[in-house]
Amino acid sequence: MSMHQGRERLVVVGGDAAGMSAASQARRLKGPEELEIVAFERGHFTSFSACGIPYWVGGAVPERDDLIARTPEEHRARGIDLRLRTEVTELDVAGQRVRARDLESGTESWTSYDKLVIATGARPVRPELPGADAPGVHGVQTLDDGQALIDTLARAKGRRAVVVGAGYIGVEMAEALIDRGFEVTVVNRGEQPMSTLDPDMGRLVHRAMEGLGITMVNGTEVTKILTGADGRVRAVATRHAEYPADVVVLGIGVRPETALARAAGLPLGAHGGLLTDLAMRVRGHQNIWAGGDCVEVLNLVSGQEQYVPLGTHANKHGQVIGTNAGGGYATFPGVVGTAVSKVCDLEIARTGLREKDARRVGLEFEAVTIESTSRAGYYPGASPMTVKMLAERRTGRLLGVQIVGREGAAKRVDIAAVALTARLTVEQMTALDLGYAPPFSPVWDPVLVAARKAARQVRGS
Repeated sequence: MSMHQGRERLVVVGGDAAGMSAASQARRLKGPEELEIVAFERGHFTSFSACGIPYWVGGAVPERDDLIARTPEEHRARGIDLRLRTEVTELDVAGQRVRARDLESGTESWTSYDKLVIATGARPVRPELPGADAPGVHGVQTLDDGQALIDTLARAKGRRAVVVGAGYIGVEMAEALIDRGFEVTVVNRGEQPMSTLDPDMGRLVHRAMEGLGITMVNGTEVTKILTGADGRVRAVATRHAEYPADVVVLGIGVRPETALARAAGLPLGAHGGLLTDLAMRVRGHQNIWAGGDCVEVLNLVSGQEQYVPLGTHANKHGQVIGTNAGGGYATFPGVVGTAVSKVCDLEIARTGLREKDARRVGLEFEAVTIESTSRAGYYPGASPMTVKMLAERRTGRLLGVQIVGREGAAKRVDIAAVALTARLTVEQMTALDLGYAPPFSPVWDPVLVAARKAARQVRGS
C-alpha cells in the first residue's frame, strides 16, 4: 500500500483512554491531509471510563452511555479511521505494519504505518480455577462485562454475592453489590484488604467493611468455584469452607496486555509492561510509542519502574504521545503513586511508598500514625480520620502518606502528592499554608498534624 506523497500514517492499537487521546491530540496538531490516523479496537466501545463501571453496576450512574466520553462516531467525525471489533493479531516492527482480524467476518489484513501507538491496556487476572468460566462468574474490565454483570444481578435467584479479591475493584464492587441489596462476602488472599496500604491501615478498612455488613475472609485463597445442576455458579470454595454464591465477581487485579509487544521483541519491564522513555517512545524505537495500562512508569519517590494501571495516567500518556506523534514535544515525568477509593462512606487514600516499598529500595524511614477529625471537633459532622506518614530518616523527606476516614480523607492525600512531587521534607510541610475554616478542617489539618509528629521523630532520631 503506497503512502500518499508527504502524508504519513499513524496506526493506533487500542481504542480506550491512552489510544484515543493520542489519536485526538495528534489530530489537533495535524490535519487529515498531513496525517492519516487508523485506530483498531477489538471491543464495541471507545473512550469509556472503566473506573466508573462499579458505580454503574451499583446504580449511582444510571446509564451505560454516561461512561462514554467520546463515541466512535465522534472520533470518525474528527477524521480518525476507527475500526471497531477489529483485533490486531501481529506487529511486524521490521516491516512497519500490523495484521488485524475483523472479529465479525474473520478476515485478516495488513496495514502499514509510519508511526505506531501501542495502547493495548490490561487484562484481568483470571485465576486458573475449576469453574472460573461458569455462568454467573464475572470480571469487570469493559462495558460489555458491566452489562453482563448487571444482567446476572437482575436474573439472580438468590441475593448472595462473593467478591474474590480486595483491591480497588474488589472493595468498589462490594459496595456496588451492597447497594444492589446483595449479601456480600469478600474472599481475600492478603492478610488485610487493600494491599496497596500497609497492613495496619488495611485493618481499619477491614473493620469498616464489616461494620457495613460485608463479611471479610482474609488470608484465604479460593480453590474452586462450584456449580449447580444448571451449570451456574452456586458457591466459592476455599480449603476450609464454602461460601454460597448466586453471583461471583473477580477483582483480583490486572496485568499488562503485552503479548503482541512481547512477540514483536519490544522491551518489557519486570512487571511485564512496555518500557518507554520520557517522551513515551518504546525504548530503542523512534517511531513506536506506548501508553496506558500496558506500560510501566517511573515512580518518582522510589526511582524504580512500577506498574500503575490508572485512567489518570493513561489520559496523560495519550496527550504526550499524541503531541509527539503529531510533531510537537511533550514528556511524562513519572508518578508518585496516588490512588483513592471508597467503600460506602469510608474513604481510602494513599500516595508514595508503603513501608515495604521503602525497605525494598533501601530507604530508612520513620513512620508515624495520628488520629484527627475531618472538621473542627466542635463543628457538626466532624468524623475521625487516621493519617499514616513515612519520612526518610535523617533528611526528613516525605516518602508516603495513607489516609483512612469518613469524609474528606480521599482528597486530602493530594496535598501529600504535591509534597512528594516537590520533594518536600516533613519539616517544610508543617509550614504549608492550607485552607482552614471549621467546616473544612481542624485548625491544624490532619496532614499537618502527621507532618509535625514525623518532623519531631526525624529530629529525635
